Amino acid sequence: MKHYHIGLLMGVFDMYHVGHLNLIQRAKEHCDYLRVGVLTDELVRKFKGHDPVISQEDRKRILESVRYVDEVVLIDETSRLHEWHQRPFDCFFSGDDYSGNPYWDWEKKELNKLGADIQFFPYTESISSTMIRERIGKGEDQ
Repeated sequence: MKHYHIGLLMGVFDMYHVGHLNLIQRAKEHCDYLRVGVLTDELVRKFKGHDPVISQEDRKRILESVRYVDEVVLIDETSRLHEWHQRPFDCFFSGDDYSGNPYWDWEKKELNKLGADIQFFPYTESISSTMIRERIGKGEDQ
């Protein structure tokens, strides 16, 4: 995989877990400067239909403490194109659970026209915030 100057990740990053860390670490291995966008509470409510467990300010603070992260910004729009126009980047990184999505394929073509790319990394299938939420709801330890 190519090495980039400015990389971007965007996500909710609710209930920070090792899957988040894996994605951040992999992204940083492929760029000099890693910007992480934390979706605002309002945006999470809009597209997931529920509030995040951890507030946007706390999620931002947690990510600011991760050594692989160079900058953390709050994001109120899920479009990677919109974000590129706000704060240009060379590559958007994501888990491969989004690869093959027609909208993402279109957005990748549009970003390529601007000189940016999208790269996917293997999704950590053993953990997600949704899984943690379900385990808590069931009262499971792990």
